Amino acid sequence: MITSRVADDVATITIDDPERRNPLSNRDMDDIHGAVVRAGRDDAVRVVVLTGAGDEAFSAGGDLSGGFVDDPLGGHLDRDALADLIRGMRLCPKPIVGRINGVALGGGFGLAVACDITIAADDIRMGTPEIRLGLWPMMISVVLVDAMPRKALLDMMMTGSMIDAHTAASYGLVTRVVPRSDLDLAVEATVRAIRTQSPAALALGKRAFYAMAGMDEDTALDLMHRGLTATALTEDGAEGVSAFLDGRDPTWKGR
Repeated sequence: MITSRVADDVATITIDDPERRNPLSNRDMDDIHGAVVRAGRDDAVRVVVLTGAGDEAFSAGGDLSGGFVDDPLGGHLDRDALADLIRGMRLCPKPIVGRINGVALGGGFGLAVACDITIAADDIRMGTPEIRLGLWPMMISVVLVDAMPRKALLDMMMTGSMIDAHTAASYGLVTRVVPRSDLDLAVEATVRAIRTQSPAALALGKRAFYAMAGMDEDTALDLMHRGLTATALTEDGAEGVSAFLDGRDPTWKGR
């Protein structure tokens, strides 16, 4: 089950089945995707927080209880829910902060890393146990291969082993690791910092950042050249420069 609420311009999306360690069914991933899209379109939302219910798990991965392998070909189209969710997270104009409160495995691992900023409690573990079930972490490979050393990733995928939060941070999978008692404070501080920034610059900057992945240097520079002009054309860009020169705080309009 997925719950979503908006308070103080923050949309919090929660994977809410703690008794089963917050598994992800195709329906759950569709629901998260829908919540992300709604948050992206809601002018009242500045930041999205994605987390799991309870203290044990962010998400233990795909929900295998619904006949995952009963009809492999018939269920093929439904399995694009994870791919669509990852695309939706990339395309969402609002920053997405992952609050990683427990174990993150398989698809849950991929979602944690797909967040723009990922803050983890220091006692969590992450991994790709799919190989133990005769499966392979296919779609999340797209996210993980850009975030950590390839040899270390292949080792983890081939052995089904897990890593701790500090190792995940050293690979670049996690933005920050904090004591569990400080997790909410760290997430709140990050959300507060984002809320003070220009929504227009955040939206344009996030889109350009992910778009340049895989580009050659010249193509990426051309993209970012156009991106700089795009931000300069926004009302927020004009307001930010004016406020700086006037020695005052800017008033953002998000356009």
